[in-house]
Amino acid sequence: MPARLVVLASGGGRTLENLQNHILEGKLDARIELVIVSGSELGAVAKAERLGLSVLVISQKSYPDREQREHRILGAILEARPDFVVLAGWLQLLPIPPELEGRVLNIHPALLPAFGGKGFYGRHVHEAVSAAMISITGCTVHFATSQYDVGPVVLQASIVIQPGLPPDQIASAVFEKECQAYPEALQALIEGRANWCQGEVIWE
Repeated sequence: MPARLVVLASGGGRTLENLQNHILEGKLDARIELVIVSGSELGAVAKAERLGLSVLVISQKSYPDREQREHRILGAILEARPDFVVLAGWLQLLPIPPELEGRVLNIHPALLPAFGGKGFYGRHVHEAVSAAMISITGCTVHFATSQYDVGPVVLQASIVIQPGLPPDQIASAVFEKECQAYPEALQALIEGRANWCQGEVIWE
């Protein structure tokens, strides 16, 4: 039985498309039951529709009250009965109820704990990496918690870069790694080779 996924997106939907491609190629034993997008104008909506996926827009415009918006998002997630919730460029801090603990995943475009936390997302991360003149960066797949970027790490993938490389080039190289790392981490969790255990990730 394929694992049931709910994907949350706040951007163009590249990560969503990558996951669906891995599913179609038989590399990820899962099925995307629902895509939740945080704005009707976002590219992820058209991408989800083109991929034939069920998509639901829950935006700040339609739900101005934050608590109501979060209640609607969590209600839609729980109704879909997912094995895992996959944050794919989701820019809002998702409150995680007990029944979803250890089942919400995020990917961060740096090697946490470096360049993580509130305000460090997307281009902001790559600009900071470029300015720091470091030679190694990468991405981190981790479980999401009630704080930004501090949940237990499932896996990390690193790349060597030229110090001071422009942010756009760093972003492109890191995204290539993300396209491998996210499906790999998900498949390990689906197969039980990696497991959430009392707030830690245990690899068998």
